[in-house]
Amino acid sequence: MAKKSGADKPKAKQPPVERWGGQPAAHDYPAAAAYLSLVCPPADVKLLAVALREAPIERRKAKDLLRASRLDLLPPDNAHVAADLAKVKQGIALSPVLLVRGDVQGDVPLTIADGYHRICASYHLDENADIPCHLVDLATVRASHEARTRSSRATTPVQ
Repeated sequence: MAKKSGADKPKAKQPPVERWGGQPAAHDYPAAAAYLSLVCPPADVKLLAVALREAPIERRKAKDLLRASRLDLLPPDNAHVAADLAKVKQGIALSPVLLVRGDVQGDVPLTIADGYHRICASYHLDENADIPCHLVDLATVRASHEARTRSSRATTPVQ
């Protein structure tokens, strides 16, 4: 009886590889604004919505996003997580997530404005997966807005 070569051994099934789109889907921004309207005043929601659209893509690990948000990992059989896992299996790109930075000193966790289910799905595939995201800081966004407002007032002629 001949020995089986390594090529004859059954290969371990590899989990599907997730793909991410280059930019969030158009409907992700209104979804983020709707969520943020529950936790922020309207003026901040407007500022954050603009800032999220303009923020560059960053990559952060799934496990770090969950830890920083202090949210529980949803199970793979959660309807929305399962739908995202199915997309991955079908080779459909997932949309990058939208985040608002937390504040350690103020004990404020990271806010996942849009993409919680996608983060959980990614974690189930690989907790070390790099997830593309738009990450903004509310304090920085406010300061930038105030500086632009002061600057425009200074350059507007008084009538």
